[in-house]
Amino acid sequence: MNFRDLVYRLYARRVEGRLDHDQVPKHIGVILDGNRRWAKASGGSAVQGHQAGADKISELLGWCSETDVEVVTLWMLSTDNFDRPEHELKPLLGIIENTVRNLAADGRWRVHHVGTLDLLPAETQTVLKEAEQSTSHVDGIIVNVAVGYGGRQEIADAVRSLLLEHSERGTSFEELAEIVSTDLISEHLYTRGQPDPDLVIRTSGEQRLSGFMLWQSAHSEYYFCEVFWPAFRKVDFLRALRDYAARHRRYGA
Repeated sequence: MNFRDLVYRLYARRVEGRLDHDQVPKHIGVILDGNRRWAKASGGSAVQGHQAGADKISELLGWCSETDVEVVTLWMLSTDNFDRPEHELKPLLGIIENTVRNLAADGRWRVHHVGTLDLLPAETQTVLKEAEQSTSHVDGIIVNVAVGYGGRQEIADAVRSLLLEHSERGTSFEELAEIVSTDLISEHLYTRGQPDPDLVIRTSGEQRLSGFMLWQSAHSEYYFCEVFWPAFRKVDFLRALRDYAARHRRYGA
């Protein structure tokens, strides 16, 4: 261990020691951004960057388990990512599939897919379904893997699901117009039954949501971190929690 690593560990312990566990967010959303730029800066390929980013996920979940977080949503592939060239998208999907398999095999996490399955290749769909089924009994952190996810698409899918459900019940358009509400729409989101994210973290220095959990993040706190996702450290995570704990959430009051 070099001097720099020693100083880093000591500083991380200091930050962790001052963390108020009563103020830890129960649901954290993470926009895993900067894999390709990290790879370019280090002289690697985009695939190497995506793999390094995937390897970081297990570390993050370990930190979350140490700090009483209950739900983590990981944005791994957006609907916009399908515009990427085939030579990059195909290996990225393979990395995502392996990552989801590993999360399910770990035994500590309850994996839940959020996104539109129909947009994904058959093999990716199978991996996501099997991971969700095999971990449904796990009493651990719920890990939402956002694959083929877009915030606008989620809202559109929720409204579509709501309309189809009430059509099957024979509800008239006028009756539905009378009862439709934000709570009713929320019951049809990908994350139905879960608490909304208290904290959304985005790495790589970009300060925008890019459509991440548009509905659920109405009252979320945001933390934008300069480091690229593969370089995200425990101390960066703890700083985000410390920053969150220092804020006074007013919910519009």
